[in-house]
Amino acid sequence: MGLELYLDLLSSPCRAVYIFAKTNSIPFEYKEVTLMKGEQLSEDFGKVNPLKKIPALKDGDFTMSESVAILLYLAEKYKLSDHWYPANLEKRAKINEFLLWHVNVVRPLMVKDFWLKVMAPTLLQRNAPAEKLEAVAQEFNAALDQFEKIFLQGKPYISGKEISVADVVSFCDLVQASRTGQNMFEERPKIAAWRQNVESHLGMELIDEAHKAALSAGSYSKDSMDPKGVEWLTARVKLLLL
Repeated sequence: MGLELYLDLLSSPCRAVYIFAKTNSIPFEYKEVTLMKGEQLSEDFGKVNPLKKIPALKDGDFTMSESVAILLYLAEKYKLSDHWYPANLEKRAKINEFLLWHVNVVRPLMVKDFWLKVMAPTLLQRNAPAEKLEAVAQEFNAALDQFEKIFLQGKPYISGKEISVADVVSFCDLVQASRTGQNMFEERPKIAAWRQNVESHLGMELIDEAHKAALSAGSYSKDSMDPKGVEWLTARVKLLLL
């Protein structure tokens, strides 16, 4: 049995895994797990990932979750070009440093921003409080300052002159955040230049393919959800509004 990737391209971490596998010509079977229908909560999917989250990977009898861990597994298993995840200890450590910062700082803000601006109006038929949106915007701006000044520093890519897993992870999250009004590309020339470098390397055809569903307004309508999906999504939105 070959490599199976359990994904929903509405999810930014899933898009990162999909784009990374595709751009490196890694053969895999795409297994759709529809978030809006709550399919990740099913008993069958729980056999693949007991945490009931996507993305998830199944490689023979081996299974794992967490997008960054999956990306690093793929880079190691398929012995990809060194620039993706360098063998050099210091270069690898700096990529690990960025990835841990990103998933603990930027991604939670991106997720919160999306749920407050898109999912709250969809599920509760009301906008999130302005003070909550403003708080997220201020935190996002501070995180982008750190990204630009500490990690990017005007380099073509996060780790230097060549693209790495760090760029794929950050790119997918920041593109999604830009769709909810975070103007990091228009207002920050260094981040805009970095985005163009990543797009040039990955190719817009693959990027557009991966982002097609996420950028469609109908993907987040209640009509796209079943009752189980509405139930768990609504509960999550209400927690954010507390």
